[in-house]
Amino acid sequence: MTDADQVRLTEGEANIKTPGLGGVIVNPSPTCVFEGDTNTPANSKSLRQKAVKGVAWTALQRYSTMLIQFISGIILARLLTPYDYGCIGMLMIFMLLAESFIDGGFGSALIQKKRPTQADYSTIFFWNLSMAVVLYAVLFLSAPAIALFYGIPLLSDILKVQGLVLFIYAFNIVQRNQLQKKLNFKVLSIVTILTSLTALTVTIVMAWQGFGVWALVAQNMLTAAIPSVVFWFYVRWRPQWTFSWQSFRELFSFGFYMFLTNLLNQFGQQIQGLLIGKFYDASTMGYYSKANATERLSSTSISKVMSQVTYPLYAEVQDDKTALGSIIKKITMTVSYVTFPLMFVLLLCAKPLFILLYSDRWADSVPYFQVLCIAGLAYSLQSVNYQSVAAIGKSRTMFVWTFVKRAMGIVFVVAGLLLAGMKGLLVGMVLNTWFSYFINIWLVSRHIGYRWYKQLLDITPVLVASLVAAAATYTVGAFCSLPLYADGVLKFALFMVLYAGWSVLFRPEAYQLFCVAAKPITKKLKRKINKK
Repeated sequence: MTDADQVRLTEGEANIKTPGLGGVIVNPSPTCVFEGDTNTPANSKSLRQKAVKGVAWTALQRYSTMLIQFISGIILARLLTPYDYGCIGMLMIFMLLAESFIDGGFGSALIQKKRPTQADYSTIFFWNLSMAVVLYAVLFLSAPAIALFYGIPLLSDILKVQGLVLFIYAFNIVQRNQLQKKLNFKVLSIVTILTSLTALTVTIVMAWQGFGVWALVAQNMLTAAIPSVVFWFYVRWRPQWTFSWQSFRELFSFGFYMFLTNLLNQFGQQIQGLLIGKFYDASTMGYYSKANATERLSSTSISKVMSQVTYPLYAEVQDDKTALGSIIKKITMTVSYVTFPLMFVLLLCAKPLFILLYSDRWADSVPYFQVLCIAGLAYSLQSVNYQSVAAIGKSRTMFVWTFVKRAMGIVFVVAGLLLAGMKGLLVGMVLNTWFSYFINIWLVSRHIGYRWYKQLLDITPVLVASLVAAAATYTVGAFCSLPLYADGVLKFALFMVLYAGWSVLFRPEAYQLFCVAAKPITKKLKRKINKK
């Protein structure tokens, strides 16, 4: 269960330690100050520097976490069963919906608001805690009915224990939000990496000792609890005993539609898990969960790094639609240049990859994973477009169109399930993901000015090159008929040679943007190597 939410906040006696971004700020003005509020060149440069540092630290966090998850998946797949993963997957929809209720869209509203006050933060802090109490009570009382719905009595106890995460989540939303709004991704990244390592270690030990599904429950609890404790002591903000209805109404006007949008998104993204858990057994749910987790780890590896930094960055330039459109274009092309070939090469090498990493036990996940890779092409670009519309304050518009997207998604998934079973459900997911992508780029076109057809034209060269390289690679692989692992190595090597050759020979714009983005990292690595 993971994934969450930047500001120089101080009021009265509240202090915030900000290593690398200005030290400790003590008793400034009675409002929260965000560096870069003015439009001077110096502040613009400062904002760019913070964004670059944010991307670097977020990239470190993301890819370190990916590596940890990668290792975790390999080890735990041999210690736990598809049934264990299936039990957790069945409850995911209820936990994510509850977390959406707690945040209520206020986290996004606080980031979107340029100068949040102490009253704003205190109000949202107590709102979050009160919602956690209510929602945990609902989950606790409904746990037996949910277990009966799935026909697995064990789920009742699991949900009652895992539901405690709601209190932990509510307790650190404001602190995490302050660090994000301030673009202090150094702290967020270090804490996330150490949390992942600690949770992984405990989970492996518990799985080794035979705790089964409870090892995964412990992993989720630790992943939430450790950052909450660290942020509470690191971010020296404390809530005042106040609840401002004025602040609540102001943030509610934006946050309410963000809340409804997030709620619809979570329900739409998890509905297939609800259906699989109801109409299939826990093991099938486990195969799907493993395939979906592996695909999402790959398709969002770039976009999640960018999205944690780009939302506050979008919010800062929200009044300059030309600059905003230019940022979206560059990010879209950079993300597609890396993610599109990754999805195709994973689709080609899926079987040897799964058996090598997870063992023969997970071979039934392969066809699910291959279909989901097609959805991953569109999913990798979702947050780039989605967050840009949110950043300019179009929360009501987003809610309306999210309702349309999710309603159509349910139609696609249910129709697919009824017509062709599990494979039909997965095809429905693919159609839903691409339909959502087209809605998102149309919204960007309408409200920001980066035309939808231009975005499609911008990603077409990479898409076509990846598709041609994949088709040629598949043909050669089919002709050679090599053993499983040799076939995987051949396909991977041939695809990468073809794609790299196209990049160097034709030097498309997406390749050039990728080189520009990667240049600071390569320079830093060269300096370190030269020092040694």
